[in-house]
Amino acid sequence: MEHLTLNNGVTMPALGLGVFQSAPEETAMAVETALSLGYRHIDTAAAYRNERQVGEGIRASGLDRDEIFIETKVWVSDYGYEETLHAFEKSTRKLGVERLDMLILHSPAPARFEKTRGAYRALEKLYGDGLVRTIGVSNFMPEHLDLLMAEASVVPAVNQIELHPYFQQREAEAADTARGILTQAWSPIGGITFYPRATGHQHPSLLDDTTLGSISTAHAKSAAQIMLRWGIQHGRSVIPKSVNPGRIAENIDVFDFELSSSEMAQIDTLDTGVRGGPDPDVDRPDMFDRVIPED
Repeated sequence: MEHLTLNNGVTMPALGLGVFQSAPEETAMAVETALSLGYRHIDTAAAYRNERQVGEGIRASGLDRDEIFIETKVWVSDYGYEETLHAFEKSTRKLGVERLDMLILHSPAPARFEKTRGAYRALEKLYGDGLVRTIGVSNFMPEHLDLLMAEASVVPAVNQIELHPYFQQREAEAADTARGILTQAWSPIGGITFYPRATGHQHPSLLDDTTLGSISTAHAKSAAQIMLRWGIQHGRSVIPKSVNPGRIAENIDVFDFELSSSEMAQIDTLDTGVRGGPDPDVDRPDMFDRVIPED
């Protein structure tokens, strides 16, 4: 496993297991399986409603707590200074831990950004008190970072954004890099493209892309492995999601080969500029106002 050094000196595995849309009854086994295969970074979120099962999987692994990098996210309905301090308590109670390795804000929620600022102040407080080792954000575009950093005192360690060969977000990644923020890719193998958008349009699957297929044949690797390797070689953190033991094993098997500069360039040309997931500038009260349970 390769590791990345964050802007406060903390190191983090370059690849982690994501559990977005993992059913609670499948999550604990997926986490336990991943840890048995060598994963040491688990990414969850309060809004995923499976933090408790992530904790169960971690305990079932038999690994010491300090061997595992645990990352979770505060949901928008818990934004605000006091609310976010309480969100930390809810998440750690569900996960069964006292300290988090990373705690990030799930969305910029620009229509209610004063609450976002309050939430980030709470993250800074938790960081200063040693209750979280690193703090960060998710789905923040450059203008959101500018608004946040106008008042923040701690630069986020990561910005987790949708990023895969069909949606490369170069401007957002450049803004992260300029501030010393690591870009962390959710949907790094384009899984978000499998889901119909609100219009009913469905993007083509990256797994069927002919360029990726040709490169995967050359390396005797799957298209998913090629995409993960591409992200890692660009210096990103990648968070693939699966509950399938075979695919969990496949996704971590990406550290025994390298893509050539020509292959990297070929993949770089695949960008369509079309977002697959939610637009972070759009307020979504039906989602943002959903209450995160205490237990």
